[in-house]
Amino acid sequence: MPLHIETPLIESPFLSHAGHCAAWLKLEALQPPGSFKIRGVGAACEEYLRRGARRFVSSSGGNAGLAVAYAGRRLSVPVTVVVPETASARARELLQLEAAQVIVHGASWDEANLLALSIVGQSDAFIHPFDDPLLWSGHATLVDEVARAALRPDAVVLSVGGGGLLCGVIEGLRRNALGHVPVIAVETTGSASFNHALRAGHPLELETISSVATSLGAKRVCDRAFQWSTEHAIDSVVVSDRSALDACERFLADHRLLVEPACGATLALAYEGSAALAGFARVLFVVCGGATASIDQIRAWSAKAAQPV
Repeated sequence: MPLHIETPLIESPFLSHAGHCAAWLKLEALQPPGSFKIRGVGAACEEYLRRGARRFVSSSGGNAGLAVAYAGRRLSVPVTVVVPETASARARELLQLEAAQVIVHGASWDEANLLALSIVGQSDAFIHPFDDPLLWSGHATLVDEVARAALRPDAVVLSVGGGGLLCGVIEGLRRNALGHVPVIAVETTGSASFNHALRAGHPLELETISSVATSLGAKRVCDRAFQWSTEHAIDSVVVSDRSALDACERFLADHRLLVEPACGATLALAYEGSAALAGFARVLFVVCGGATASIDQIRAWSAKAAQPV
């Protein structure tokens, strides 16, 4: 049995009305560790265990680390996760609940990642949060489930951080004869490494991550995600932190499900009736989830975002 579950696929009257399309939701927030990450991370952990790994090491601002910790507990393999200083207290608490060793290091994920790589021993497996073909193949199972449900979307909307979900969804579209379906890739201002790469014509590193959507906080998108932009129809959209946070609140009211700002960025396109959705009758929104933000934290961020600059 895989470590992830098959998540519900539902039509949302709320997002459909606001977005002027038939909005379908793939509810990855209901995965046991709280996000889609367990699909790819679970597949990678199982494979590295078969290859003889005796410890899993990862670097994560939250969700990938939680997925590794969950997988390690299920597989009886010890886990060490290096998180940046920006990781919330909630993220650290959840990691410890999964019995992971937590090391706090650096101002960004990139700095935490360098330390994580330096402590990987000969019998360890490094579980990258987004840049590994094993992850992408695992994330592609999301689209396998959509295809089995006989939904043929006209577009897929998802959030981009490091690009792992983007790579997995496109792989899934291709292997289910849906390669013609465009992807709308959403980021927040202050974390838009994919949009930055597209404008520059090549991947490059952001100077800083200034968005509250810390789950999107990779300074540089993975090379494969950028390569897909030359092979697949991808529309890059950037929304504000305030839009993402407002979407989190509205989604909680509408669907009784709390998601992180990184996921709220995706939902914001429907709630704001984005022009990026124009012309698409059936749109699949990947509700990627996120377990590391509380409603109190989201409301505190919203209050700060509402203050005049």
